[in-house]
Amino acid sequence: MDEYIDLLNNAGEPNGKTCLKSEAHRKGLFHASAHIWIFNNNKEVLIQKRASNKDTFPNLWDVSVAGHISAGEKPIVSALREVEEEIGLILKPKNLNYIGTSKKRIEHKKDLIDYELHHIYICNINFDINSLKIQTEEVSEIKSITLQSLIETVNSKNNDFVPHGNDYYTFVFNTIKNTHSCK
Repeated sequence: MDEYIDLLNNAGEPNGKTCLKSEAHRKGLFHASAHIWIFNNNKEVLIQKRASNKDTFPNLWDVSVAGHISAGEKPIVSALREVEEEIGLILKPKNLNYIGTSKKRIEHKKDLIDYELHHIYICNINFDINSLKIQTEEVSEIKSITLQSLIETVNSKNNDFVPHGNDYYTFVFNTIKNTHSCK
């Protein structure tokens, strides 16, 4: 779905300009997204398989929930909205723990350049995977996997995960390892 998004300056702050997400991707304009990693008390992490119709990384496993931040929207509002839209889980701001950002620029092809600042959240909540309802336009499958298995899989050479990079995954996984609860 195309939507208006804020463009960012080099410091990752809105620069006062907006455009459609499709235009930002076509021109490689810097914009923001929210990444939400959901795990339970047993350190089982919820992951999603991106839908086959996605422009970027179709059919690859990814963060629990991710999505673009709409124009004028705060990252936490976007995070809460995306979780509800993509997997049907309703969270409150206190459920999310903001852990930082990651800047990434990937040129998929000449007219598809994803240049994003990911606002990263983690959430420790006991979820019932069978009660979650996926948004099939965005997600084809969800599953839970132990953190240790996830680390091993992402670190294997031929994995089927979105290539966020070693620094990104190490940062997120170490933060999850060291987190007991999300308040």
